[in-house]
Amino acid sequence: MMIQRFSSLRKLLHQACCVSSSSSKQIGAYNGYASHPSSSLPLPLPLPLPSYSGEEYADVDWDSLGFGLMPTDFMYINKCSSAQNFGQGQLSPYGHIQLSPSAGVLNYGQGLFEGTKAYRKENGKLLLFRPEQNAIRMQNGAERMCMISPSIDHFVDALKQTVLANKRWVPPPGKGSLYLRPLLLGTGPVLGLAPSPEYTFLIYASPVRNYFKEGSAPLNLFVEEDYDRASRRGTGSVKTISNYAPVLMAQIRAKSRGFSDVLYLDSATKKNLEEVSSCNIFIAKDKYILTPATNGTILAGITRKSVIEIARDHGYQVEERAVTVDELIEADEVFCTGTAVGVAPVGSVTYQDKRVEYITGSGTICQELNSTLLGIQTGIIEDKNGWVIEIN
Repeated sequence: MMIQRFSSLRKLLHQACCVSSSSSKQIGAYNGYASHPSSSLPLPLPLPLPSYSGEEYADVDWDSLGFGLMPTDFMYINKCSSAQNFGQGQLSPYGHIQLSPSAGVLNYGQGLFEGTKAYRKENGKLLLFRPEQNAIRMQNGAERMCMISPSIDHFVDALKQTVLANKRWVPPPGKGSLYLRPLLLGTGPVLGLAPSPEYTFLIYASPVRNYFKEGSAPLNLFVEEDYDRASRRGTGSVKTISNYAPVLMAQIRAKSRGFSDVLYLDSATKKNLEEVSSCNIFIAKDKYILTPATNGTILAGITRKSVIEIARDHGYQVEERAVTVDELIEADEVFCTGTAVGVAPVGSVTYQDKRVEYITGSGTICQELNSTLLGIQTGIIEDKNGWVIEIN
C-alpha cells in the first residue's frame, strides 16, 4: 500500500513539473536542468512538500548498509544568475541533470560541496547537526571561488525539505544516517576563463553507515611524502570539488598496499601534519590533544570544531597549532574526524617504512569523544550547545 501511494506521489510530482508548456516555461531549467543564463529565467515555482504518515521505511537491508550511493526519492534544486540572489527552490524527483558543455563547473572546476547528516531518534523525530555551520562554510568557499551562494536560512531550509521528502530513507536509530550532499555549481555557459553567469544549488541524499571498509575498526594510515594535498595561499581551506580528485592517485596507491588512507604533510617543509584525504587528524597524549591549525591549507571541519569543544568540556587541553611528524610518532592515540567518518580511531601510521601503533578500543579518548558526539547527534545525550535542530 505504501509503495503504491509513494509511486502515485512521484507521478503527481512529475506531472506537476510537466503538465503544460506554460508551467514548463515557468519552471524552466529546473525541470530539464538546461544550462542557459538564468537572467532570462523566472524563479521556479515551489512544489508541494511530500507528507507521510506513520514511520514507514524504504526497502533497505539496514544491517548491511555501508557508505555507497543509494539514491533516494527526491532532490532539491535551485538556480540563479550571477546578478541575482537565490530565491525559492523546489523538490524534484532524483535524476540526471543536464549541463552545457561549456558550463563553468565542467571547464574550470567552479564548484563546491558540503556534507552533513540527518539522524532518527528513538521516538522517530529527525535531527540535523549544526547545519548553519555548513551554510557558513559554503558561503566562505563561494567568496573564494567567486560564486553566488544561498543564505544561511535558505541553505538550512533546503536541507530540511530534502530530509522530510526522503524521510523513509533515514535509517532506524543506531543503523546509520541520511547523508546529505549540498552542491553549489557554476552551471552557466562560459568559454573564456571567468566566473559562471549562472549557479545551481542542489542537494541529494543517500542512507549511509561506516565510511571506511574497516567499519569501526582502527585505521592504518600511510604518511604521504610524494604528493601534496594543498599549498599555502591555495584553496586547501575551501571545500571545492577541485581539491579531491588530486588525492586519488596517492590514496589508490596506499590502499593497494593495504592502508586505509593517506595522511598528508605540509607542502613547504614536509615536517608538519595537514589532514587525511577526506578528514581532519588529531593526536593525543595523556590529557593533551593536538590538531593542525586551520591556517589556509586545512579544511575547517565541522566535526573537528565540535570535537574540540567537546574535548575541552571533558577537561582535555586542546591545542590548534603546527603538529610535527615527531609528535605524531610519540603520541598515545591518533584519530580522525569528519562528517562521513565521525570520530575514527587510528591503529597505526607508517612513515618512511616505520610503522607506529597506537592505543585503541575501550577507555580511549577517541571512544569517549565519539560516544559523546554521536549521542548529541542522535538525541541520546542532552544538547547543551544548541547544535541539534529537530525538523519534524
